Amino acid sequence: MTGNRYGIKQLALFLCALILCLGLAVSANGASQAASSKDTTQLLPVVQEFKDLIENDAELLMLFTRMFEMIPDKPKFKNDPSGNPQIRDYKQMLQKLSEISQQAPEFNKTGMVGFPINSILNWPMGTSAGTSAFLDSRVNAQLKKVLNQWAVFLQSKDSRYVLSNDPKKGWFGRDAQKAMPGFEKDFICNPAKPYHGFTSWDDFFTREFREGRRPVAAPDNDAVIANACESAPVNLAKNVKLRDKFWIKGQPYSLYHMLDGDPLAAEFEGGTIYQAFLSALSYHRWHSPVSGRIVKTKLIDGSYYAQSPTVGFDPASPNNSQGYITQVAARALVFIEADNPDIGLMAVMFVGMAEVSSNELTVYEGQHVNKGDQLGMFHFGGSTHVLIFRPGVNLDFDLRGQTPGLDTKNIPVRSRIATVR
Repeated sequence: MTGNRYGIKQLALFLCALILCLGLAVSANGASQAASSKDTTQLLPVVQEFKDLIENDAELLMLFTRMFEMIPDKPKFKNDPSGNPQIRDYKQMLQKLSEISQQAPEFNKTGMVGFPINSILNWPMGTSAGTSAFLDSRVNAQLKKVLNQWAVFLQSKDSRYVLSNDPKKGWFGRDAQKAMPGFEKDFICNPAKPYHGFTSWDDFFTREFREGRRPVAAPDNDAVIANACESAPVNLAKNVKLRDKFWIKGQPYSLYHMLDGDPLAAEFEGGTIYQAFLSALSYHRWHSPVSGRIVKTKLIDGSYYAQSPTVGFDPASPNNSQGYITQVAARALVFIEADNPDIGLMAVMFVGMAEVSSNELTVYEGQHVNKGDQLGMFHFGGSTHVLIFRPGVNLDFDLRGQTPGLDTKNIPVRSRIATVR
């Protein structure tokens, strides 16, 4: 019995030691997992600021929670428009924002090519909570900081890794070449150099046409108006009102709000607006439609991911909201006094959509520009722009036989878009 008691005692001590070791191992593993979890949820400081803004404000916390809860539980919404699993709460959204801000956009064949942030926010934008949240000035001020931080990366040499020959993801690969045929002939680049000679993703995005690829239409004829962007016609509106209900179905233009309350807005009441769209694959520099003097320029802060409350779930938002966003989105405005008195004062507005964080003006007030000269550029993302003419300016538009809408094709930049009668 003594031997048995001794054996049992030793066995008990052994089991206790084993349990203690297993407990320490489990504890260490749990600590390791916690550390790992902490590492994976670490946010960039500018995104952490966004998290603090949401969680410290009752209204924003409600809106950012509800916008994900309101996404319909249907097969169509299981994935985002780029084909990835749909983000389901604002914390996941912030984590993805932090990751994307340290990456460059890869090429893909979806309607969201070049829009990784827009893609994860696309369905939330279509909810009533999203409509409200993305119009909030505090949210847009913070989004501007996030997007500007991303722009720093996209202007660095580290962003060039997507300028590769990868057949699916590279911007010089098989799929991209099909989407952008004639790239090497059209644009200034050197295929013999790494990354075709581009110094960053932003350098690639703001690429320039080779000399002669986009000649100016009738450079000596001031009656001919040139296309300001490489863009597809979206809308042509006449007798535009100074103030209108731009948030209703049809998205009418409201000049006062488009022009940010500028005193010159009244000059265009009853006039004509032409709007056209640039995809992420387009050329993104702006050119003067007329020869004349730059009267005034203005950069207007606004929304980045707002869409019209009337369009529902747009599969490539805010494409269906292009009239609406001319009143609310971040945009650049240029007033030009045309040399041709039959045109006189006109305005050109360049509107950022979604990922576009920077509308850059490259002209100054008082400068004289010739038709076709550069006015500025968009930095990454798709965009839209409008030409605004005063009443009494009689125009014949040449849209290449197209009816304005979302299924039109690009008209070359600096080619004829209209003629003054």
